[in-house]
Amino acid sequence: MREVYVIGSGLTKIGNLWDKGLRDLAVEAGLAAMEEAGVESVDAVFVGNMMSGILNAQENLGSYVADYLGLSGVPAFKVEAACASGGAAVVSAAMAIKSGLFDRVLVVGVEKMSDMTATEDVTSALATASEADYELFWGASFVSLNALIMRAYAQRYGLKEEDFGWMPILMHKNASDVPYAQLRFPITMEAYLSSPKIADPIKLLDSAPMGDGSAAAVLSASERRDGEGISVALVGFGSATDAMALYTREDLVELKGAKLAAKRAMEMAEVTPRDLQVLEVHDAFSVMGYLNLEALGVVEPGKASRLIESGDADRSGSLPVNPEGGLKARGHPVGATGVYQFVELYRQLSGRAGPAQAGSPELGAAMNVGGTGSNVVVTILRRVS
Repeated sequence: MREVYVIGSGLTKIGNLWDKGLRDLAVEAGLAAMEEAGVESVDAVFVGNMMSGILNAQENLGSYVADYLGLSGVPAFKVEAACASGGAAVVSAAMAIKSGLFDRVLVVGVEKMSDMTATEDVTSALATASEADYELFWGASFVSLNALIMRAYAQRYGLKEEDFGWMPILMHKNASDVPYAQLRFPITMEAYLSSPKIADPIKLLDSAPMGDGSAAAVLSASERRDGEGISVALVGFGSATDAMALYTREDLVELKGAKLAAKRAMEMAEVTPRDLQVLEVHDAFSVMGYLNLEALGVVEPGKASRLIESGDADRSGSLPVNPEGGLKARGHPVGATGVYQFVELYRQLSGRAGPAQAGSPELGAAMNVGGTGSNVVVTILRRVS
């Protein structure tokens, strides 16, 4: 089966970018990725996005993005998997290359959330990632569903309020020197504990912000080495689903889809959790960050907070987690998030993560989660010297 390499990347700053539209963001990231890859054309375009139809009155994103990138004529597709849309677009592109259908593919993740100035409009759009008939219809918000998971997790493992603060504290610390991050300031445990609750027990500082952004990557069947003879290969990926509605799940605090996606990715890459040297995990809420670390198998159930608190997850630690600040502080432009994670992992392994560089890792994983764990994508990259 053919190999898949990452040969170029691009991303935009994340924030409330009132002066940039959906097309502007996608084009900025897409052109940057193609320029870095040294290519003027690709065989296909895959666009990861969740809410363009609801928030921007724009669908048909494959054609839309290809047109404004000057790539009209190539096959182009929108990929939607809730908050895992970006990761799903990456995997779709990788499968297309492995099949032999395409040799070089552009992946663009993009989300424009600030067009809706009312928070409740975006909240309603995000809630479409839940089960419409038996969750959304009865008024359950995306935050409240995650609050149920957080409450159950805390009760099972006897966690205190402050145990959840270590994740956002580290994320803000990491993002403070990342130029494209949305929330570039540190927070303290005191600030975390005093932040208001938005869906008990979830606090404001447990939650990723709303923002606009786009990230892109060029995937290729042909290896491209930099001046130091380094290239980065996508050696494993896995995708899995779980029950949409929380009330139908056997266990609220076990993300079965995440575990299965991780297992599939590691089997393809022929690695174990102990082999991983840097991680990009989906921390839309603190509890999700913890559950994802546990689903990857790098820490025992209920002990993710200890990993973060210990310093082992710092950039200088034994297993850096989200060196760029994660969803919590780097930002979470929903449909683009999985591509941001993928690009950040690629840059870590190629030694081009700038101030966020966490040592010299050779193998890393990214976990992108849709809904409350109902659709999960894991990708594993390896540095090839």
